[in-house]
Amino acid sequence: MTDELTIGTLAATTGVHLETVRYYERIGLLPPPTRSPSGHRRYDAEAVRRLTFVRRCRDLGFPIDSIRAMLTLVDRRQVTCREMQGIAARHLAEVREKLADLRQLEQDLDRLIGTCSGTDTPDCPIIDALMAEPG
Repeated sequence: MTDELTIGTLAATTGVHLETVRYYERIGLLPPPTRSPSGHRRYDAEAVRRLTFVRRCRDLGFPIDSIRAMLTLVDRRQVTCREMQGIAARHLAEVREKLADLRQLEQDLDRLIGTCSGTDTPDCPIIDALMAEPG
Protein backbone atom coordinates (compact mmCIF):
# COMPACT_ATOMS: atom_id res chain seq x y z
CA MET A 1 0.00 0.00 0.00
CA THR A 2 1.64 3.26 -1.06
CA ASP A 3 0.08 6.64 -0.34
CA GLU A 4 -3.25 5.42 -1.63
CA LEU A 5 -5.67 5.90 1.24
CA THR A 6 -7.91 8.93 1.51
CA ILE A 7 -8.61 10.42 4.91
CA GLY A 8 -12.06 8.80 4.87
CA THR A 9 -10.61 5.38 4.14
CA LEU A 10 -7.94 5.84 6.81
CA ALA A 11 -10.60 6.83 9.33
CA ALA A 12 -12.82 3.87 8.44
CA THR A 13 -9.91 1.40 8.43
CA THR A 14 -8.71 2.45 11.88
CA GLY A 15 -12.08 3.16 13.50
CA VAL A 16 -11.19 6.81 14.14
CA HIS A 17 -13.52 9.69 13.30
CA LEU A 18 -12.42 11.83 10.35
CA GLU A 19 -12.15 14.99 12.46
CA THR A 20 -10.05 13.08 14.99
CA VAL A 21 -7.57 12.20 12.23
CA ARG A 22 -7.26 15.90 11.40
CA TYR A 23 -6.88 16.74 15.10
CA TYR A 24 -4.09 14.17 15.54
CA GLU A 25 -2.33 15.71 12.55
CA ARG A 26 -2.66 19.23 14.01
CA ILE A 27 -1.18 18.18 17.36
CA GLY A 28 1.60 16.17 15.74
CA LEU A 29 0.63 12.60 16.61
CA LEU A 30 0.34 11.91 12.89
CA PRO A 31 2.85 13.40 10.48
CA PRO A 32 1.49 15.54 7.67
CA PRO A 33 0.30 13.28 4.85
CA THR A 34 1.40 13.51 1.28
CA ARG A 35 -1.02 15.28 -1.02
CA SER A 36 -2.45 14.31 -4.37
CA PRO A 37 -2.05 16.76 -7.28
CA SER A 38 -5.54 18.04 -6.40
CA GLY A 39 -4.51 18.60 -2.76
CA HIS A 40 -6.27 15.64 -1.15
CA ARG A 41 -4.54 13.90 1.73
CA ARG A 42 -3.02 10.50 0.93
CA TYR A 43 -1.99 7.98 3.57
CA ASP A 44 0.16 4.87 3.50
CA ALA A 45 0.39 1.68 5.56
CA GLU A 46 2.58 3.41 8.16
CA ALA A 47 -0.19 5.96 8.78
CA VAL A 48 -2.60 3.08 9.37
CA ARG A 49 -0.20 1.47 11.86
CA ARG A 50 0.46 4.75 13.66
CA LEU A 51 -3.19 5.77 13.86
CA THR A 52 -4.15 2.30 15.07
CA PHE A 53 -1.50 2.62 17.79
CA VAL A 54 -2.88 6.02 18.84
CA ARG A 55 -6.48 4.78 18.84
CA ARG A 56 -5.62 1.75 20.94
CA CYS A 57 -3.70 3.93 23.38
CA ARG A 58 -6.69 6.25 23.66
CA ASP A 59 -8.99 3.24 24.15
CA LEU A 60 -6.80 2.31 27.13
CA GLY A 61 -7.11 5.84 28.45
CA PHE A 62 -3.54 6.99 27.84
CA PRO A 63 -3.30 10.78 27.86
CA ILE A 64 -2.08 12.52 24.71
CA ASP A 65 1.23 13.45 26.36
CA SER A 66 2.00 9.80 27.13
CA ILE A 67 1.12 8.77 23.59
CA ARG A 68 3.37 11.53 22.27
CA ALA A 69 6.21 10.30 24.52
CA MET A 70 5.79 6.72 23.29
CA LEU A 71 5.70 7.80 19.65
CA THR A 72 8.80 9.94 20.15
CA LEU A 73 10.65 6.87 21.41
CA VAL A 74 9.39 4.84 18.46
CA ASP A 75 10.26 7.57 15.95
CA ARG A 76 13.79 7.92 17.30
CA ARG A 77 14.16 4.15 17.21
CA GLN A 78 15.25 4.36 20.83
CA VAL A 79 12.28 2.55 22.29
CA THR A 80 12.92 -0.18 24.81
CA CYS A 81 10.49 -2.54 26.42
CA ARG A 82 11.54 -1.15 29.82
CA GLU A 83 10.58 2.41 28.83
CA MET A 84 7.23 1.35 27.40
CA GLN A 85 6.56 -0.73 30.49
CA GLY A 86 7.34 2.28 32.66
CA ILE A 87 4.90 4.49 30.77
CA ALA A 88 2.21 1.81 30.93
CA ALA A 89 2.87 1.15 34.64
CA ARG A 90 2.52 4.87 35.46
CA HIS A 91 -0.76 4.95 33.58
CA LEU A 92 -1.97 1.84 35.42
CA ALA A 93 -1.17 3.51 38.75
CA GLU A 94 -3.25 6.54 37.66
CA VAL A 95 -6.13 4.26 36.63
CA ARG A 96 -6.02 2.49 39.99
CA GLU A 97 -6.05 5.85 41.78
CA LYS A 98 -9.09 6.92 39.77
CA LEU A 99 -10.81 3.63 40.58
CA ALA A 100 -10.19 4.20 44.29
CA ASP A 101 -11.64 7.71 43.96
CA LEU A 102 -14.68 6.30 42.12
CA ARG A 103 -15.20 3.65 44.82
CA GLN A 104 -15.18 6.41 47.45
CA LEU A 105 -17.60 8.45 45.35
CA GLU A 106 -19.86 5.40 45.05
CA GLN A 107 -19.86 4.94 48.84
CA ASP A 108 -20.56 8.64 49.43
CA LEU A 109 -23.47 8.66 46.98
CA ASP A 110 -24.86 5.41 48.36
CA ARG A 111 -24.74 6.84 51.90
CA LEU A 112 -26.38 10.08 50.72
CA ILE A 113 -29.16 8.23 48.90
CA GLY A 114 -29.70 6.10 51.99
CA THR A 115 -30.61 9.22 53.98
CA CYS A 116 -33.60 9.90 51.74
CA SER A 117 -36.99 8.31 52.26
CA GLY A 118 -37.94 8.71 48.60
CA THR A 119 -41.36 10.05 49.47
CA ASP A 120 -43.21 12.96 47.89
CA THR A 121 -42.45 15.33 50.76
CA PRO A 122 -40.62 18.57 49.98
CA ASP A 123 -38.11 17.97 52.78
CA CYS A 124 -35.19 16.07 51.31
CA PRO A 125 -32.03 15.19 53.19
CA ILE A 126 -30.11 14.97 49.88
CA ILE A 127 -30.88 18.62 49.12
CA ASP A 128 -30.05 19.57 52.71
CA ALA A 129 -26.73 17.74 52.56
CA LEU A 130 -25.77 19.28 49.20
CA MET A 131 -26.68 22.78 50.37
CA ALA A 132 -25.02 22.49 53.76
CA GLU A 133 -22.14 24.81 54.57
CA PRO A 134 -18.77 23.07 54.27
CA GLY A 135 -17.03 22.17 57.47
